[in-house]
Amino acid sequence: MVIKMVYLDYSATTPTSDEVLDTFVKVSKRFVGNPNSLHKLGVESRELIDASTKQIAEILKVDPKEIIYTSGASESNNMAIKGICLQYQNRGKHIITTNFEHSSVYGPISYLQSIGFEVDFVKTDEFGIVDLDDLKKLLRDDTILVSITAVNSEIGIIEPIEEIGKILKEYPKCFFHCDVTQIIGKKEINLENIDLASFSAHKIFGIKGIGCLIKKEKISITPLIHGGKSTTIYRSGTPQVALIASLAKTLRLANEDLEANYLYVSKLNSKIKNELSKYQNVHINSNDKCLPYILNLSIPGIKPETMLHALEEKDIYISTQTACASNDSYSKAVYSLTNDKDLASSSIRISISYITTLEEIDIFIKEFIDCVNKLTLRGE
Repeated sequence: MVIKMVYLDYSATTPTSDEVLDTFVKVSKRFVGNPNSLHKLGVESRELIDASTKQIAEILKVDPKEIIYTSGASESNNMAIKGICLQYQNRGKHIITTNFEHSSVYGPISYLQSIGFEVDFVKTDEFGIVDLDDLKKLLRDDTILVSITAVNSEIGIIEPIEEIGKILKEYPKCFFHCDVTQIIGKKEINLENIDLASFSAHKIFGIKGIGCLIKKEKISITPLIHGGKSTTIYRSGTPQVALIASLAKTLRLANEDLEANYLYVSKLNSKIKNELSKYQNVHINSNDKCLPYILNLSIPGIKPETMLHALEEKDIYISTQTACASNDSYSKAVYSLTNDKDLASSSIRISISYITTLEEIDIFIKEFIDCVNKLTLRGE
């Protein structure tokens, strides 16, 4: 009998922390002025935004002028990819990406393909890691954008972002965009060699509806939203004072005890892998090169949705593909990694956090095995 809810879908979204929510409520009540207004209340709101932006910049080690507030990573990815390609299309129309990106990266890239841009997918090794030699071979004089995620959201593959950034520094006409959503607040990342970086607050116990695009100061992009004054010229609309202040609080909290949290989550991840790998019909897709916060596995012969709902009946929550993925019959990311359609058609994702308890992991393992056994007997 499950004694409480077990939530293991943190890579899809996280519950908002009490401290972040408290900041949001206090700012919402106290700072009522539009930051674009010239009167006292507007000035107070603008000053709070500036202070919050400065804090965020210090945490991420970027310039405050390089921060563009968005509704989240999906908007940031669209803004970066479309913005760069439309702004610099006179230089070329060649884009390089991987088979392990989020749908909000594939979406704008597919749109750009439809209007004449060319896309190449860089090779990856048996761990899903970008082949740097192949990347160098693909780079051309007309390559204007390389978009590679820091961590794949479905399997947890960690890409060599710093090395990729160093390679691309030798190509001044090419820009490097990185979706850092799944690594921010979980593992140190150096943004020095990244031209544009996207992330959301709600993946790290922040509020849904706020995210960032970090855009290096000397780079221009074509905005997605035109008209109206805001915190930058690249994204119009009334600045969300409370959301911006809450984002600063979210990042401060997320970067506390980063190493200790990583070690703790790694132990939980290892426990799940060690226990489930004992069963012949369970295949672990995530490897030792992956972020421990994400664990992807397959149970051939059992549909992912069937497994998800079987666990849901026990008040245990996981996911199949990423929450933003289209309703495909199999995981493109798992197939790219394993080259196995059966594994790709039966994969599920377990995502844990530093607030996940050992008791929750024990409950999950027990109930997971029980579900696998019952569903196998029923032929589902």
